[in-house]
Amino acid sequence: MAITASMVKELREMTGAGMMDCKRALTETDGDMDAAVEVLRKKGQAKAEKKAARIAAEGICRIVSKDDTTAAVVEVNSETDFVAKNEKFQAFVEAVALQAANSDAADMDAFMAEPWHEDPSKSVKDALVDMIAVIGENLKIRRFEKVVAEHGCVVSYTHGGGRIGVLVEADTDVVNDAVKEALVNLAMQVAALYPKYVSTADVSEEYKAHEKEIIRAQIENDPKMAGKPEKVIDGAVMGRLNKELKEVCLLEQVYVKAEDGKQTVAQYLAQVARENGANISVKKFVRFETGEGLEKKNEDFAAEVAAQIGG
Repeated sequence: MAITASMVKELREMTGAGMMDCKRALTETDGDMDAAVEVLRKKGQAKAEKKAARIAAEGICRIVSKDDTTAAVVEVNSETDFVAKNEKFQAFVEAVALQAANSDAADMDAFMAEPWHEDPSKSVKDALVDMIAVIGENLKIRRFEKVVAEHGCVVSYTHGGGRIGVLVEADTDVVNDAVKEALVNLAMQVAALYPKYVSTADVSEEYKAHEKEIIRAQIENDPKMAGKPEKVIDGAVMGRLNKELKEVCLLEQVYVKAEDGKQTVAQYLAQVARENGANISVKKFVRFETGEGLEKKNEDFAAEVAAQIGG
């Protein structure tokens, strides 16, 4: 069967694969469009396996909110910042976030095995493999989290074009624009100051014990504290621990927009609650930062050339 330019164009639009790849696939399948798509998928899968060893530490976070009570945040990684800015890649990440918002998966394996919402004949993993073939880089759906508020609302905030994605869930008996704006302000605080806990009540005793051990060692090695009574050292340890907890617990942090520079997040939230006749409490927050904890490949040019020529 003669392969026409319009057939190549159609297949390219369907798959996003290269023109010559589309032409070869159509020739191989004698013009059968569906079979040609499968050929490209199979080649894309081989491509994905070949690229899987390469580090994907760039990328973006995206958030999809279904309504005031349900939202999901995802992180999808690429190898380069250039690809992270690619419109097709960004549209794919948006689609992954929508998948997550409608998912009941409890973990990443279950999520990747789910039928892809844009084409239920494929899994989420299949859709990722197809996108790898289109983009030509190793991509990874690294993580997702869906938050559903049972007695309040969920708000979201995205920073730096998707570098950071934050969800904040609150229990509240009033959900209006003012309350949601306040919670978005808290999401911005989470993005900027990276708290680890909502409040000191959430901090584990193991964490406190570990930090006290470190602080005590620092104090005992301080010449200024030499010879001090144990009671004084114990007081200094607790003082430093409490200061640290104020830095890692959201509600104890100083609110970044505080006019007096002293108001805590808890005090700000109480103020908003009074002004709106509401009972508001932060239940949880989720903060994703692109590439967080991943090792980025960083070879200098000379080393790269040496690697390529086997020197």
